Amino acid sequence: MSETIRDAITAASSYLTEHPDEARYTDSTATATLTGGLAVTVTGPDGATVSTDMPASVGGTGTAPSPGWLMRAAQASCLATLIGMRAAHEGILFGRVQVVVDSESDDRGILGLDPDIPAGPLSCRARVSFEGSTANREEIEEMVRWAD
Repeated sequence: MSETIRDAITAASSYLTEHPDEARYTDSTATATLTGGLAVTVTGPDGATVSTDMPASVGGTGTAPSPGWLMRAAQASCLATLIGMRAAHEGILFGRVQVVVDSESDDRGILGLDPDIPAGPLSCRARVSFEGSTANREEIEEMVRWAD
């Protein structure tokens, strides 16, 4: 698996080195539609969809993950993916990489109770752990810094 990833990255890097004008582009859109209550359906390319809802405590029905959780999930999966890509490119093997993302919020912001408190997260943090890596601590830390 790691070799397949490394080969794909090498091919993409070679192509973009020869065609640097094709490296920058607009990412695919995500279109969110509030479909009733606080339920949202997000659509993207190739029929991709994801649904969100808020917990009942703030008026949702809690039938889907909250948008905030999906934001943390996206950050965690993006960081894990970039670490995997970098590790494959550098020839580093590992048994498992786990990324845990959490955030701190203040519900007074999301409820509009205090204009000085943002509705979104106040802070966010990611913790990365490795099992069975062929890299030393310094290499792992550099790989995480690069991916982050």
